Amino acid sequence: MAFAHTIRARYGEVDMQGVVFNAHWLTYFDDCATRFFDWLGFAPKETFVSGGGFDFMLVKALVEWKGSAGFDDEIRIDVAPARIGNSSFDLQYSSSVDGRPACDARVTYVLIEPGTSRSREIPAELRSKLEGSRPRAT
Repeated sequence: MAFAHTIRARYGEVDMQGVVFNAHWLTYFDDCATRFFDWLGFAPKETFVSGGGFDFMLVKALVEWKGSAGFDDEIRIDVAPARIGNSSFDLQYSSSVDGRPACDARVTYVLIEPGTSRSREIPAELRSKLEGSRPRAT
């Protein structure tokens, strides 16, 4: 995968079992998506916050635990588009700690008109950048 983001697990994100609590993984993946779109050239404040571009909503998430992460662990999250439709797309997240798999997810997002929940077609520039960041088949 071409893009990676790193997050350090904070004390308050770890549960009584000593691992990152499951709900925090979607927060990590959401943060990673923001950084991914920034990396693609879509500045978050201008694109999502001020309504100057596009926005998207999560409609489905499949999360699979492969290992754990604990307090102060540095978590590497790789992300790449797995599917690009007309108005929705899937991002595949793969996380690891010290090279060991931790948590993976495939999240489906639908593009919406900023400030609404009405779906819209993926603009050509976004489609091109998503397609260009997909992993190459080997």
